[in-house]
Amino acid sequence: MITHVENPVVEVHDLTVSYHKKPVLWGVDFTLPQGALVGILGPNGAGKSTLIKTIMGLIPHSSGFSKLFGKELSEVRNRVSYVPQRESVDWDFPASAYDVVLMGRYGKLGLFNRPRKADKEMAMNCLEKVGMADFAHRQIAQLSGGQQQRVFLARALAQDADLYFMDEPFAGVDASTEAILMDILKSMVTRGKTVAVVHHDLQSVKEYFSWVLLLNMRLVASGKTEEVFQEELLQRTFGGKLTLLSKMSELVHKNEFPVRES
Repeated sequence: MITHVENPVVEVHDLTVSYHKKPVLWGVDFTLPQGALVGILGPNGAGKSTLIKTIMGLIPHSSGFSKLFGKELSEVRNRVSYVPQRESVDWDFPASAYDVVLMGRYGKLGLFNRPRKADKEMAMNCLEKVGMADFAHRQIAQLSGGQQQRVFLARALAQDADLYFMDEPFAGVDASTEAILMDILKSMVTRGKTVAVVHHDLQSVKEYFSWVLLLNMRLVASGKTEEVFQEELLQRTFGGKLTLLSKMSELVHKNEFPVRES
């Protein structure tokens, strides 16, 4: 099941990505509406991270194309923000939490322009939003995993983009941090932003996301959560890799799902 929307914020058509001639994504085709909080779901190795990295131009594709706001990425880059997996970041880089967040303003400044007072105030405001103002001058290497994730979200907020791609922003954070981050994402969506999140916690999908994309190298489904997050499509997506798959009918009926896909 694939629901296509008019005037999409994200349009992906027949996208194929290969590593060493081995397909990782195959013929992926979908659109995303403005103002949606999108969950990108699938088993390990399904190509979820590869998908958003390819859309962001970080990985070359073999065929197909993607457009954002109906244009090439190069034309709208300042409207798009990407938050990578925490594990992919060099946290030994000598920068404070404030420095990292201020970097989010550089795309708005232009080449050689120094941050203005308003940019510095916005950086601090974004740190306050994620509860990290007291750690503004702490080196990022000295922060916990959850604190680092909050700083990365603050940096994304400072970019003031219209479209956000986030690769497992809740990985390695405690429940209270996840709740804070989720509240921020929902508030962004109420302001018309579009947020696409690679996510693993199936139990929270209905609560968190208005739109779901199910992926396992190929696109299984894309559409409104209530239409896509269903037993048959989950079975097609996760197959034998889904924990407690044999109990899925009962779990779907009770609106209870395994906490993590293994």
